[in-house]
Amino acid sequence: MSLLDQLTQQAGRIAGDVQESIKRARVQGERRLLERQHRAALEELGAKAVSLINDGGLDGTPLSAQVAAVESARMEIEAKDAEIAALTGPGGSATPAPAAESPAGAGAPPPSPTGPPAPGASTAGPGWDAAERFFARDNDNH
Repeated sequence: MSLLDQLTQQAGRIAGDVQESIKRARVQGERRLLERQHRAALEELGAKAVSLINDGGLDGTPLSAQVAAVESARMEIEAKDAEIAALTGPGGSATPAPAAESPAGAGAPPPSPTGPPAPGASTAGPGWDAAERFFARDNDNH
C-alpha cells in the first residue's frame, strides 16, 4: 500500500469520525432542549397547582408539605427583597429581582416529604453556614 493510499484511508476515517461527532453533538443538543422544555412544563404545572390550591380549586392535602415549602421560600424571597430595598435606600439604583412565580427553580431538588423546616432552621444548603461566617467576619472588620 502506498503512502498516498494510507493518507487517503486515514483522511476517510477522520472524516467519518468528524461526521459521527457532529451527529452526536446535534442529538445531545436536541436532548438538552427537550430537557429544558420538560423542566419548564413541570415548573408551569407546579405553579398552576399552587395557584389552584391557594384558590381552593384543588385539594392540597396530599401536597401540603410541598405547598408550605413553596410559600416559605416565597416569603424568604420577599424578605430579601425588602432587605435589599432597605440597603439601597431611597433613590437607590439597585432594584430587587422579581419574585419567582414557579414552585422551584430549574434543577432544584424537590422539597422534603417530611414537611417544612422548623422555624430558624437553615434551608439554603450546605454552603450557607460558610457564607454566613464569611460575611459576619467581613462585617466585624469594618
